[in-house]
Amino acid sequence: MTALADKAQAFRDLHHSGRILILPNAWDAGSAVVFAAEGYPAVATTSAGIAFAAGLPDGERIDRDMMLHAVSLIAGRLSVPVSADLEAGFGDTPDAVAQTIAAVLAAGAVGVNIEDGLAEGLRPMAEQVERLKAVRAAADAAAIPLFINARTDVYWQQVGTPEERLGLTMERLRAYREAGADGLFVPGRLSADEIAAIVGGAGLPVNLLGGPGMPTIPEMAALGVARVTVGSGPSRAILGLTRAIARELRDSGTYAAIAGNAIPYPEVQRLLSE
Repeated sequence: MTALADKAQAFRDLHHSGRILILPNAWDAGSAVVFAAEGYPAVATTSAGIAFAAGLPDGERIDRDMMLHAVSLIAGRLSVPVSADLEAGFGDTPDAVAQTIAAVLAAGAVGVNIEDGLAEGLRPMAEQVERLKAVRAAADAAAIPLFINARTDVYWQQVGTPEERLGLTMERLRAYREAGADGLFVPGRLSADEIAAIVGGAGLPVNLLGGPGMPTIPEMAALGVARVTVGSGPSRAILGLTRAIARELRDSGTYAAIAGNAIPYPEVQRLLSE
């Protein structure tokens, strides 16, 4: 196997270790290095965070080349596996999505997120299935066991009534599993009962989005969740800190927000020199 294929297999194995995989989401190479230095065995990207860092909103408003450049910088800086959040795949057709996958493998990522959410509503399930099949075929053609994390936005977009969402979610998860997904991602606020039902019926490792309003990571682990990511949360927290610094400098001329959170300069230098 190639080095990239070995890394892809290692990433795949992390989802079947019997321990929940906590996968932090980086938005640039510096944040990725900080996460990896804290001992995380793999790092994911946040497409929203990468877009925000480029001064753009989320929702494929950043172009594919810019996104892949960010992924390349992150993957090139780390020795641990990197999974790339590719939103809807940056392509209008399955063939175009397959081209994105070839490019993301060339950038050094060994996992991807592909979502079914559109600006309004969900992509028709049959269309999403074809896109996932194209992702699988592109990875197979490259002989890389790419980990495909298929995301459905039923809960994220609050599609249907609350009573309908679990059934709608399971229908899509089953279809995505048959299309070649390796893991299933259900972002949104879910109850413990909904989580247990999804985990019990998914047939693949389940990824949930951690954050306020969701169970703690130990609670998710007890429910059988295989993987927890935090999406754009860390990048938005940094933007919030940046705003707090700006307001403090303007309003009081003091430096408490900087002093209370900054990694000391010599430590950053050492960290980024390793």
